[in-house]
Amino acid sequence: MRLEVEKRPAIENATAFDVRAAVADLRSYGPSSYASLTDAQGSYLQMAGGGVTCMLEWRDAVNRRHFRAHLDAPSKVFPDGTILTFGGGEVKLKNDEWLTASMVEAAFLAFLEGKPLPAAIGWRDISAMFENLA
Repeated sequence: MRLEVEKRPAIENATAFDVRAAVADLRSYGPSSYASLTDAQGSYLQMAGGGVTCMLEWRDAVNRRHFRAHLDAPSKVFPDGTILTFGGGEVKLKNDEWLTASMVEAAFLAFLEGKPLPAAIGWRDISAMFENLA
């Protein structure tokens, strides 16, 4: 798997150590604020932010679907429409789409190991957002 982190060289054949270090170092205010982990088929997980303000998305390249992670319990701090600003831009999130770095790390490690993604994370299909992009 290929691990890419903003402003750093890509790591081919990433290890669990690489993933843990990358996720732990990310912060929405930089210098690195987003990362992705891509498998051989082109599917990937991507995250933005860091600490307690993370967004996580999953691209299923085989089925050409794109999903955003969400939780059962909405944030009490961030109402719907709160913007996550990071090095790649801005994303308006729903109040249940705010994850912690430890949740993102668990998902990245499961993806790296070819295991099911954590059951505590739900996946909202946002593929329609990308239909006009080619």
